[in-house]
Amino acid sequence: MITVNNVSMNFSGQTLFKDVELKFVPGNCYGIIGANGAGKSTFLRILSGDLEPTTGEVIIPKEERMSILKQDHFQYDAYTVLDTVMMGNQRLYDVMKEKDALYEKEDFTDEDGVKASELEAEFAEMGGWEAESDVSRLIQGLGLSNDILYSEMSSLTAKEKVKVLLAQALFGKPDIILLDEPTNHLDIQAIEWLEDFLMDCESLILVVSHDRHFLNTVCTNIVDVDYGHIKMYVGNYEFWYESSQMVQRMMKDQNRKNEEKIKELQLFIQRFSANKSKSKQATARRKLLDKLTVEEMPASSRRYPFVGFTMERECGKEILAVEGISKTLDGRKVLDNVSFRVNKGDKIAFVGEDEIAKTTLFKIVMGEMEPDEGSYKWGVTTSFSYFPKDNTELFASDDTIVDWLMPFSPEKDPTYVRGFLGRMLFPGEDGVKKVNVLSGGERVRVMLSKMMILASNILIMDEPTNHLDMESITALNNGLIKFPGVVLFTSQDHQFIQTIANRIMEITPGGLIDKISTYDEYLDSDEMARKRQLLSVQNEDED
Repeated sequence: MITVNNVSMNFSGQTLFKDVELKFVPGNCYGIIGANGAGKSTFLRILSGDLEPTTGEVIIPKEERMSILKQDHFQYDAYTVLDTVMMGNQRLYDVMKEKDALYEKEDFTDEDGVKASELEAEFAEMGGWEAESDVSRLIQGLGLSNDILYSEMSSLTAKEKVKVLLAQALFGKPDIILLDEPTNHLDIQAIEWLEDFLMDCESLILVVSHDRHFLNTVCTNIVDVDYGHIKMYVGNYEFWYESSQMVQRMMKDQNRKNEEKIKELQLFIQRFSANKSKSKQATARRKLLDKLTVEEMPASSRRYPFVGFTMERECGKEILAVEGISKTLDGRKVLDNVSFRVNKGDKIAFVGEDEIAKTTLFKIVMGEMEPDEGSYKWGVTTSFSYFPKDNTELFASDDTIVDWLMPFSPEKDPTYVRGFLGRMLFPGEDGVKKVNVLSGGERVRVMLSKMMILASNILIMDEPTNHLDMESITALNNGLIKFPGVVLFTSQDHQFIQTIANRIMEITPGGLIDKISTYDEYLDSDEMARKRQLLSVQNEDED
């Protein structure tokens, strides 16, 4: 259990949050959400003891062991994978090393024997003899080979290190688990395994994440860091979002009778509480939702941008034809004989572990890179807007935001451009900010403003959710769902893909898999799994 009493946090005279009174109990998973810079990670550091609050205290029983997902990927380079994971239970690791050191002594005394016996008893009590097999299960569950257990961390890739550090945080059945963006850099299979693990876990779990699908799957409660305050609500992210939006709409309608408000909210709660789930935690969630009162419904004060894409004209039947495109970069073939046709109404999510392959394909069809082999052809009625993964060069000038956007506007009127900026939360004087000083999230919002101004019928977007907070991701998500044109996109956001795409293309080392379906249907398809396996085997044979 974690008890938060009257906690406040100030930085340089600015209050991040104040007077926080919360209680976190075992068996629940708490998703911590909030806008970028609101203080989510700071609050997590306070809970972990890494940061002292300005006022108040955090009370954690001394006997409860806390495990934290480490962010320094180089911290354990001198250790093996096995040792690194076991350090998740530092006391267990220390006992193991201490007794091993005793046994290695040449002048082993009676006192050493007594000490070794005590250590052996403590080691067994903490599950030390099963530790290596537990580590192995965690490693393999996250998609790593058991062969790396005795490899040094310094020999692993960045993605492998991420998984090992996550295994460390989960090792040894900790009482409290703190996870800051645990799904970053994880593949789909690893995320699904993590979701199942956390849902079956009886520990107290607190997680900061921008992954809405992940939060919806694992969370029993949402902790909202919102403009100086931190409040807790029952339910997952979707429940929190929908209910907060509903309350805000009702608050705007002052003429509506209170009885009508109560009735609508109660129906809403009942609908959500009847949702199926595969976890014990979700069963508990349903019980909590049954007890929820109207007064407890959230009314968030945060602002959402408006993302709405329009088309100057509709595109015809001929959209894009790609024929036999191949490309080798730095001696590695990233695209191998890729062919497909894009049809009217397609919203295609390009998936697969090779991010370079997806980006390369987009650069080729946008004319920024020449293929080694093959060709592509756009339809004569198409107009397109491109959102590149790396926009650094685009924002290298000293132009203001308004000046930067003006060349793309059909009306050369600053007021017209400022209208789009206002929708993307750039009010008033923000329009005169220099583009070369913008943050990553601000750059993305400017790029989205540009795409709205262009009113193209084809949108090509390479990881548009990077650098965005959840409010902006949600707004972009809704905007692309409503867009009547064609969308070609990549994303690591499961819910983003699931709710937008009607066609999935996976670029594998052995070729392209093309399936008309939703993302969840694609992942659950045995046929697609067999096809991925077959292409993988064929590629290995060719190598």
